[in-house]
Amino acid sequence: MASPARTAAPSADASDTRALAIRIGLSWRELRRGASTGPLRDFLYSTDGIDIELGTEQIDLGQVDTLDVMVQRDDWRMSELAEALRVEPSTATRAVQRLERSGLARRRPTADDGRGVVVAATDDGRTVHAVISARRSELFAHLLRSFDDDELPVLADMLEQFVGAVDGFVATHRR
Repeated sequence: MASPARTAAPSADASDTRALAIRIGLSWRELRRGASTGPLRDFLYSTDGIDIELGTEQIDLGQVDTLDVMVQRDDWRMSELAEALRVEPSTATRAVQRLERSGLARRRPTADDGRGVVVAATDDGRTVHAVISARRSELFAHLLRSFDDDELPVLADMLEQFVGAVDGFVATHRR
């Protein structure tokens, strides 16, 4: 299969901020497109090879994000989960509902007062997460082989800085 057509970005030296911004923006777009469609998504999120009856051929990205957070602790209050996911509580609730329907999460009243709700990944949810995590590790091992050892810390630093800058933009542009 041929690679998708990419819009050519202007070449730039380090002093040409606009051209560099265009290159970075185009790369972001290609990452977003490649990571959310087609064969890569099928590889990462397919339920093939997972010995659990889920009633779906693929776990969606919102479910994966939610499982990524949920497996970090035994249980979460919905407000804590929403904050950790960086989403509105209603969005977290919908994600948990989808996971519940697939048997990957469960909700129960809080032990202290019974009015609140805590959520947790089920054993099946932890199994699905482990399979997806192994696939993601395989992907990143492959990707990182294309970098020299001295480039990897720089890449990690720059990606962390980039994410921080995106977070900063969102924080100052909230409606």
